[in-house]
Amino acid sequence: MPNSPTRTASVAVVILNWNGEVMLRRFLPSVLRHSEGAQVVVADNASTDGSLQLLRTDFPAVRIVALDRNYGFAEGYNRALRQVDADIYVLLNSDVEVTPAWLRPLTDYLAAHPECAACQPKIRQWAEEGDGRRSLFEYAGAAGGFIDRYGYPYCRGRLFGTVERDAGQYDTVAPVFWATGAALAIRAADWHKAGGLDGSFFAHQEEIDLCWRLRARGRSIVCLPDSVVFHVGGGTLPQGSARKTYLNFRNNLLLLYKNLPDDELRHVLRVRRLLDMVAALKELLTFHWQNFRAIRRARRDFRRTRRNYDVSRQLNLRLTSLYIIRERARASLLWEYYIRGKRTYAEATSLRPNAEKPIDPAKLSAD
Repeated sequence: MPNSPTRTASVAVVILNWNGEVMLRRFLPSVLRHSEGAQVVVADNASTDGSLQLLRTDFPAVRIVALDRNYGFAEGYNRALRQVDADIYVLLNSDVEVTPAWLRPLTDYLAAHPECAACQPKIRQWAEEGDGRRSLFEYAGAAGGFIDRYGYPYCRGRLFGTVERDAGQYDTVAPVFWATGAALAIRAADWHKAGGLDGSFFAHQEEIDLCWRLRARGRSIVCLPDSVVFHVGGGTLPQGSARKTYLNFRNNLLLLYKNLPDDELRHVLRVRRLLDMVAALKELLTFHWQNFRAIRRARRDFRRTRRNYDVSRQLNLRLTSLYIIRERARASLLWEYYIRGKRTYAEATSLRPNAEKPIDPAKLSAD
């Protein structure tokens, strides 16, 4: 009896919107034009601008999921994706311009690699440079994300504020620790099995937390440079925003607390207390008082609320199958960048992927 044909996976490109009328008007046409075969959904976080009217009048082919209030990035997606039926979700920011055939490499790779839970395209900055080119990597994603020993995220193409020009140096398919939520293709089954994003994060670093859970459970995540998109970035919370500073510091501490085994957690949190004090002092001495207060508040709120995450922490540890994840560096990004002067991913060899090791049950909490 002949084999039955393989069913093509259904794909939904889901854009979370909050007061993004201008971005939707500018970038949604490229998504509709270049996402052949995919359902395009806009999940609206109770916008108060003209977003919904624009969608209804100018983009009738787009499905609207209207949420009753602004749930933020994390919980907004959680609630929206419960209402979307597809095999593959593609989370896409409203300020992303996609390119022809951008979706095909992502869906083809997932179809050919069942061990892979999620992937991202190569992401460049949308803004043109002086010579008219758009070759700079985008800060939040670049060519795939990693994390260092103390929780600091970085990318192929971006270490701290140093963003590289894309000259093809990262044009290989690469396993990564995290894929950016700005353009994230993920199997629906993996999304739901892992519990989606942590809604309490609201926004920032929630995709790192999700990807950590996926990697610790033996699923892979990759960057596929054959797919390219352009991202504006900072549309909701611009760089330098005290709110962004608060969320980044608080959520980074929370994802460490949720995912690190006990023996390593204690050491990392002691070091981070010192490093966060230095970061706060720097903001104070440079007269960025709002950021200084944001860091202090982030640490205070982490201390007050971290026990609320004990249940999810113990669940994460029970489901962990990898103790050392190769894409989580054992070195310090701060040391490589500020002390050794390594400004690019290629130069910072100690930040490259390490050997992957199965879980050592003795390293996990016995609680």
